[in-house]
Amino acid sequence: MDRPLDRLLTRLIRTGTLTFSGPGGTTRTYGDGTGTPVHVAIRTRRAALAIALDPMLAAPEAYMDGDLEVVQGDLLDFLKVVFLNMGDESAPSLAARTIDRLRMLGRRLHQYNPAGRATRNIQHHYDLSADFYRLFLDEDMQYSCAYFASPDAGLDEAQLAKKRHIAAKLAMRPGLRVLDIGSGWGGMGLYLARGFDASVTGVTLSRDQHEVSRARAEAEGLAARASFELRDYRSLSQRYDRIVSVGMFEHVGVSHYRQFFETCARLLDDDGVMLLHSIGRSGVPGATNPFIRKYIFPGGYMPALSEVLPVIERTGLVVTDVEILRLHYAETLKHWRQRFHARWKEAAERFDERFCRMWDFYLAGSEAAFRWQDLMVFQIQIAKTNHALPVTRDYMAREEATLIDAASAFRQAGSGDD
Repeated sequence: MDRPLDRLLTRLIRTGTLTFSGPGGTTRTYGDGTGTPVHVAIRTRRAALAIALDPMLAAPEAYMDGDLEVVQGDLLDFLKVVFLNMGDESAPSLAARTIDRLRMLGRRLHQYNPAGRATRNIQHHYDLSADFYRLFLDEDMQYSCAYFASPDAGLDEAQLAKKRHIAAKLAMRPGLRVLDIGSGWGGMGLYLARGFDASVTGVTLSRDQHEVSRARAEAEGLAARASFELRDYRSLSQRYDRIVSVGMFEHVGVSHYRQFFETCARLLDDDGVMLLHSIGRSGVPGATNPFIRKYIFPGGYMPALSEVLPVIERTGLVVTDVEILRLHYAETLKHWRQRFHARWKEAAERFDERFCRMWDFYLAGSEAAFRWQDLMVFQIQIAKTNHALPVTRDYMAREEATLIDAASAFRQAGSGDD
């Protein structure tokens, strides 16, 4: 085992059972012998040294290149052992701690997202092609945390439950004007237009998402009620009764939070309601994982609530409800990764093997972070005044129950049951 990597692993792995084979053929086991045994092989000295110096970036890069292989257990098992041992300040090397501090200092620069840069960052990830995302997403192409009302729910069921959950918090009623900021492939906007006769405007910076959303609206006969635009939310001027934003806030960047909420305040009608659904962290503010920033979401960041709530307060908006979804995204990512593995060959034919290994690490690493680190999802309900919503949360559960009953009645009618 190369000495720098051996020192890192000796300090880091205190619990669990992790065996490493080095490029020279030497093998050593770390931890206390508990848990599922995991065996990892490092194929090159270059990869071993890089991981010792900067494990958060070099380990996923080595996996992408085939220089790091999990030979016993699964990639998720490996990440579990690592993540459960992280948090002790003595664990990383001095070089790794120094690099992490520099990343923290530079995070506002990395999250600087004016309109032009924001467009490039979004298109880097979301314009890989809609057909690629169809390989592993649900039928409605929801690319955000699902809501598992029961542990045995399937992905499609849980994504529908997420849309119901959000609609209930928006206190929807027929005929409202709704703005969907970061409208994705159109599923949330079409759900609101279809189910509540709402007039929905969805905005996205992704060309592929824009094309798919418009095509779906046309195909469903909803184009008159659900329009999708390729534009930055900051350029809008119309006012809306409801604003919903699901999985977009992660792309805003800390330096732009005030601009985001000031824009929402300007666009929201006086008795309007907003629902913000975003990945966040239950711990203190940090910096974006370097692998995620470099390869997956350039310009992205998952904030702590302490970075978000004070900004909302300064814009004059009223926080009316906050809910934390803890393990729901871990379960969502588990489904996505299983589906991705089932269609791996198709993805590799469209891109290549290195791309697939990059996505495998992204999906497994994200699931691990939601299970064993501090990532979570928050839903913040926001209004202009204290009087825009009922004074208790009971209406949310009632509305969700009503939507479930309506969907069940629709299915029975469609099956021909009397």
